[in-house]
Amino acid sequence: MTPREICAAYEQYWLEHGEPPSSVYAFAQQIGISEREFYESYASFSAVEKDFWKQLFEDTVQQLQQDETYQQYSAREKLLAFYYLWIQKLRDHRSYILLQQHRLFLPAFADHQLATCKQAFLDYVEKLIQAGIEQREIKNRKLLTDQYKYGFWAQLLFVLKYWIHDDSKQFELTDAAIEKAVNLSFDLVGSHTLDRIVDFGKFLLTKKA
Repeated sequence: MTPREICAAYEQYWLEHGEPPSSVYAFAQQIGISEREFYESYASFSAVEKDFWKQLFEDTVQQLQQDETYQQYSAREKLLAFYYLWIQKLRDHRSYILLQQHRLFLPAFADHQLATCKQAFLDYVEKLIQAGIEQREIKNRKLLTDQYKYGFWAQLLFVLKYWIHDDSKQFELTDAAIEKAVNLSFDLVGSHTLDRIVDFGKFLLTKKA
């Protein structure tokens, strides 16, 4: 059984029982593999949960990169396309994600489940930022540019949380939230808006001093 098949079986277990398996041994027996075979793919259930999110991310990016039109997009357009497709893929797993939602946004569990997805996303968005700088879509700011990617990660968490709580038809409010969030973020990193905010912050600090 491949890692993807084990991951899918783990998701199915959650859907049927509403909780994780009691042990790796019991889970392996249920899906028809040996405990050793499970450990050849994953060191723990935690590793399975991390891989679930990383797989969704990688599948999204891989599909986008195969699209010739996507290759012609600006950095802003590429990020919008990523979010729209990513959310579409999340829909196929909504019931499982809703079971996990209370574990996703606690500080300890955010790193627990989303850690490998986070690193993959940071690598992805770092390339978008660099391309945006080269195309003059994003402004290169000393000391701040290296922090842009973390702002985009916070944006991804916002989108995920918004979608989890969205009860609109076809999640149309999530689509609107994505557009507004991405446009705002690129306005901040691509224009003088952020510079004005920084200058105002310096003014306030100077006045207090």
